[in-house]
Amino acid sequence: MANTDARPWVKNYQPGVPAEIDLPTDSLVAMLERSVAEAGSHPALEFFGRRTSYSELGDQVDRVAEGLRQFGVRPGDRVALVLPNCPQHVVAFYAVLRLGAVVVEHNPLYTSRELRHQFEDHQARIVIAWDKIVPVLRDFPSDVEIDHIVSVNLLHAFPSVKRLALRLPVPRLRATRESLTASASDTIPWKHLLNRGRIDPAHPRPTVHDLAAIQYTSGTTSQPKGAMLTHFNLVSNALQGEAWMHGAEYRKEIFYAILPMFHAFGMTLYLTYGIRKQALLVLFPKFEPNLIFDAMKKSPATVYCAVPPIFERTAMAARERGVSLKSCRFCISGAMNLPDSVVELWESMSGGLLVEGYGMTESSPVALGNPFFPTRRTGTIGVPFPSTQMRVVEPENPAVEVAQGQPGELLLKGPQVFQGYWNNPEETVKALLPDGWLRTGDIVTVDADGFTTIVDRVKELIITGGFNVAPSEVEAVLRLHPSVADAAVVGKPLVRGGEMVVAAVELEPDTTLDEDALRAHCRGLLAAYKIPRRIVQIEDTPRSMLGKILRKEVRERILPLL
Repeated sequence: MANTDARPWVKNYQPGVPAEIDLPTDSLVAMLERSVAEAGSHPALEFFGRRTSYSELGDQVDRVAEGLRQFGVRPGDRVALVLPNCPQHVVAFYAVLRLGAVVVEHNPLYTSRELRHQFEDHQARIVIAWDKIVPVLRDFPSDVEIDHIVSVNLLHAFPSVKRLALRLPVPRLRATRESLTASASDTIPWKHLLNRGRIDPAHPRPTVHDLAAIQYTSGTTSQPKGAMLTHFNLVSNALQGEAWMHGAEYRKEIFYAILPMFHAFGMTLYLTYGIRKQALLVLFPKFEPNLIFDAMKKSPATVYCAVPPIFERTAMAARERGVSLKSCRFCISGAMNLPDSVVELWESMSGGLLVEGYGMTESSPVALGNPFFPTRRTGTIGVPFPSTQMRVVEPENPAVEVAQGQPGELLLKGPQVFQGYWNNPEETVKALLPDGWLRTGDIVTVDADGFTTIVDRVKELIITGGFNVAPSEVEAVLRLHPSVADAAVVGKPLVRGGEMVVAAVELEPDTTLDEDALRAHCRGLLAAYKIPRRIVQIEDTPRSMLGKILRKEVRERILPLL
C-alpha cells in the first residue's frame, strides 16, 4: 500500500481511484493485440462516417508492419510520421511498434525549416506522410537522407459515397478535395504497404522497456528536443488515465479525437488509453464545429478532451444550433489555463464536469489532474495522478523544498517520466535529477490538500492554442528580415486562456515598421501558430550584461501598448 500520509491529495480522489496503479509488464503492441482479440467486430475508428472494426485495425497493422519490414525497418529504427488525425495514423503508429521500431511524431503543419532539425536529429530513413506535405519533405537539403516516403491520401479512408461525391465538378467540393489531398509522385502509396501480406505472428515483439516513441518538445532554446518515451512510460500513463476516468467502460466509450495525435496529449489519450479501453475513436483531421455536430448524430461523444478555446467554441456553437452535448461525461482540458467562464459555459450544456489537468511531453504527458468529483477545484491543475509524486523546490537549488503554500519549481516522479532527450545528454542532465525527479520548469503553489496552481514559468515558452512556441525561434526568424536589427518575442495573456504571440522589433536605420511584411516573411519559415499576431517597434532591445534578452522587461514595456 502507498503511504498516503505523504500524499494528502489522495483523500480528494474520486472514490474508486487507487493511490497506485499496477505497473505494466507488457508493451503497447501486446495491449493492442489484447484489444483486437477481445473487441473483435466492435468499431475502433470512425472517419467521416466510415468505421473500422478492431479486427480490421489489427489486420491492417499486421499488413503495414510487414510492408515496412520488407522496406528494411528493423528493431530500434526510427520511422517518422507526419500525419493529421486519420485511420492511417493509428495503423502506422502500431505497425512501427510491432516491429520494435520507434515512432517519431511530427506536426504536418510545420515548414521544411522546422522539420529539418528534427530529421537531422533522429535520422529516420523512412517517412509516412500526408501527401499534402510531401513537397515540404522534398525541400530538405540533400544531406538529410530519406530512403522512402510512404504517402497517405486521406480520401482513401473516406466512405465510398463521400469519396465519389468529392469527384463531382462542384467548386465547393473541389476546394474540399484539394484541402485534403495532393499529388505525391515518386513516393510509395500507402496501399502498397497493405498489399504485401501479413507479418509472421512469430516475428519478435518489443518488450515493455524498449523505446517506443520520440516526441519533440519545445524548450527555451530554438531547437526542439526529442523526449524518449518507452512502452513502459506510455502504458503507465494509459493505466493512470484509466484509473482517473473511474467509471469509463470497456467498449462503451466514444472518444472524439480532436487533439492532434502527433501531440503527446492526443497520442496518450487516443492512441494508447482509447485503444486500451477498446473505445470507438472518432477521428477529426481538424477542429470544425460542423464536423463535430455531424458526427454527434451517429456517434455521440462520451469523452471530449481539448483545449479551452475548443470547449468554448463547441459549446457556443451547440447552444446556437440547439445541439445536445449531454453525452459528454468525461471532459479534460489541458495545455493552457482554463477560465472559469469556459467551465461554467461547458458544464451548463454537457453531461459531466470539465476538469483541468497538467502534463508535459516528458511525462508521457499527464501527471496531475482534477478529480471527476465535487472535490475538484477550478483554477488549479489538480493533484498528482496515481503512482505520481511531486515536490516543490527552490528553482536555483532543487535539493531544497519550499514551505507549503510558497511558490517553487514543480518536480515530478513516476512511471510515466521519460528516459531523457535523444542525442542530448547535456539537456537530459538539466531535466532529470540523479534520483529520477523531473524538473518541469513551472513555478507553482500547492495548498494543504495538494491542489496545485501554476503561477509562473521558469521556461519562457508561449502557449498558444495548446502548442508551445519558443520565443528564441521566432526571434531568429524575425532577425532574418533586412529591416530588423533585433527582436524580442513574448506572450500576451488572453482572457479566454492561453497567450497571443507578440513581438518587439528594433529596426535598422532608415526603415519603417511594416507588420504585414514581417508576418509574410515569417509565414514561409514558421508554422502559422508561431507567427506574431502583433508587432511593435522599440528603440532598443533590453538585454542582460551577458546578452540575454530580458523578456520580463520587454513584456512590461510593450503589453500596455497592445
